[in-house]
Amino acid sequence: MKKLILVVVSLLVMTAVNAQERKFSPEKFDAEMEEYISQKAHLDQQEAAKLFPMFKEMHKKQRSIFQRMRSLGHTKPADEAGCAEAIKEMDKCNLELKQLEQNYHQKMLQVVPASKLYDVIKAETHFYRKKMKGMQNRHANGKPKDKHP
Repeated sequence: MKKLILVVVSLLVMTAVNAQERKFSPEKFDAEMEEYISQKAHLDQQEAAKLFPMFKEMHKKQRSIFQRMRSLGHTKPADEAGCAEAIKEMDKCNLELKQLEQNYHQKMLQVVPASKLYDVIKAETHFYRKKMKGMQNRHANGKPKDKHP
């Protein structure tokens, strides 16, 4: 009986540890992204210290627009007029996103050279793709994929 209890407790502990490893941490994600971008774009500490607060501010504003877009896409409107209005609102959100990006890119060009900002933009895109691919593999296999260096 004691052995059975020990096995059950061990399984519960392992399950809890595994669940904590899979839990999303925005802070960890941001730190990984900043490290990845800094390396790929060859940012020094001063450039990173000036750039990443702007980056975070831009992402915060983008998230609010993405939230509006998600709310528009949850349910299909019942009629043609409603669908047309939803399309207009989605287009408006997309334009706002591009305008926001453009404005922040201009601000970022004040703190880093264009060649580095170009590398930052490319690195961010690559980082997100890499993370999404990792999530897809994790869900397809039912377990986390090994980390790559």
